[in-house]
Amino acid sequence: MTEQVDYLAVLFTATSGASGDLLGSDEKELVQLVWQLVDVKNKKVKLHFSKAVIVRLNVLCLSLQFHLRLTNEVNSAGAGTSICLCTDGQLHIRQVIHPEAASKNILVPECFYSFFDLRKEFRKDFPTTDLKSLDVHLMAESTLPPETAVQQVQIMANIVLALLSEPLCHTFFHPERVSEKFETGTCSKMEKVCDNTVIRARGLPWQSSDQDIARFFRGLNIAKGGAALCLNAQGRRNGEALVRFVSEEHRDLALQRHKHHMGNRYIEVTNSLMSLMSAIVAIFLSREDQIIVRMRGLPFTATHEQVLAFFAQGDGPKEACPVSGGKDGILFVRYPDGRPTGDAFVLFACEEHAQCALRKHKDILGKRYIELFKSTAAEVQQVLNRYSSAPLIPVAPAPLVSVLPSVSLLPPPGSVRDCLRLRGLPYTASIEDILTFLGEFTHDIRPHGVHMVLNQQGRPSGDCFIQMTSAERSFMASQRLHKQVMSSQRGANSRYVEVFPCSAEEMGLVLMGGSLSGTGLSPPPCLSPPTYSFTPAPPVLPAEAAALYPPIGQVLLTPRPLAPGHAYYPASAQLYMNYTAYYPR
Repeated sequence: MTEQVDYLAVLFTATSGASGDLLGSDEKELVQLVWQLVDVKNKKVKLHFSKAVIVRLNVLCLSLQFHLRLTNEVNSAGAGTSICLCTDGQLHIRQVIHPEAASKNILVPECFYSFFDLRKEFRKDFPTTDLKSLDVHLMAESTLPPETAVQQVQIMANIVLALLSEPLCHTFFHPERVSEKFETGTCSKMEKVCDNTVIRARGLPWQSSDQDIARFFRGLNIAKGGAALCLNAQGRRNGEALVRFVSEEHRDLALQRHKHHMGNRYIEVTNSLMSLMSAIVAIFLSREDQIIVRMRGLPFTATHEQVLAFFAQGDGPKEACPVSGGKDGILFVRYPDGRPTGDAFVLFACEEHAQCALRKHKDILGKRYIELFKSTAAEVQQVLNRYSSAPLIPVAPAPLVSVLPSVSLLPPPGSVRDCLRLRGLPYTASIEDILTFLGEFTHDIRPHGVHMVLNQQGRPSGDCFIQMTSAERSFMASQRLHKQVMSSQRGANSRYVEVFPCSAEEMGLVLMGGSLSGTGLSPPPCLSPPTYSFTPAPPVLPAEAAALYPPIGQVLLTPRPLAPGHAYYPASAQLYMNYTAYYPR
């Protein structure tokens, strides 16, 4: 719409439930609709009102009644007259009219697919105002709220007239649009996706499609191809979906439909926390010269204040130990849907404060005892990676460094074997035990260069990687410390530890989920580098019969090159499926 409209239909709706900023958030039915025409060209208001108030009103009857009256008004003004709706905010159209029409399988008239948001139009002339805090009372500079919906519409009509008159002379161009149908398709690789526009819908029926999701969010504009159904490891739908909207404003409106119903099931609508978690973790780990302590077994209702109070209280040998940065020094680990896992990481400014905090091991917070362990930045990434969202069709575990794209904890992959791998550590071994075991080579460790490897349950696996300053010092340490005995301060058991030099590439693959065995490198499941050797299978058919058939083994084991810039491996790597295990004997 490039020209000024002739008439504005100022519209107000009310439901039997919440009102104000929560209008439409509780799925209550529409019970009231009031509207009045404003003559834009002549800058005057029609004196009569059109009002409909029916409890449990059928939205079809109401919308048709409104449409017929609106058409009669336009026809009486002459042919070629243009008209558009005008509402106080987005909720009346996007959260009331369209959702109820979709739930009752009703087609609303075309006039409900475009409208002017009076708050946005007002802000064009008063740019210093806060859009989210605006309402008709602030716009009218009135301290008394209207008693009825008619007065609400009167105020809105007067605001429209004030905007049209001198000295503002506002013009109503480019109304808000409501998408009539969901546009399917795929996103371009070059298209930048803003995480602030993505939500997660959980609890979907198994047979639901992207069109059903678009129907659930009717009234809100979903980006092209913005409804993605999530799959489990077997490639089946898991009842979740990621939905991307055209703007953050529509995303915020979608979050208000939390626990609205799709058929007989309510749908959980939550924010996609990956971007938020990435930013929080990046800030958390960007603090240098900080000691990290891991808390495990927290109550799910634990807050920042409770954690601060837990470390602030002192009794006898257990002195108070301040958390570095206050609330900013506490990182709660959560599932992708926002539910707490019971784990948290806390920062302390110095070793003395960290040791004081570790003395509170198994102290009580609420009704649970809390386990405390000294941690590292690598462990923070491993734990967060374990609880982060899995790929839609998992091929390989997500790399740990993907959680922190702006924080480089690992050097670029290469062939320089400037790292150490310690295998066979006591399960109770701590960072201090490892440093004591390394002895004089402790001074050759890079800052934050000790990385404990955890298993799927989050427990120590007995492996550890250490980044050294040079390949020479790494080799000397492996020669001197290989199969030396390590004792743990927490237990009486002593074990000999195997020490091998390794490269940063091998360390990165193990932290991603692969393994290092005595025969070489075993990458994450279903993935093998070109150097991986398969055990030759015995022939199934005689040589004469095998000549009649194509070489099946060669077909199955043909390498598939990765796309450039793959996040898991360098561009020169190739993927192999290990079919040997499935050959008949």
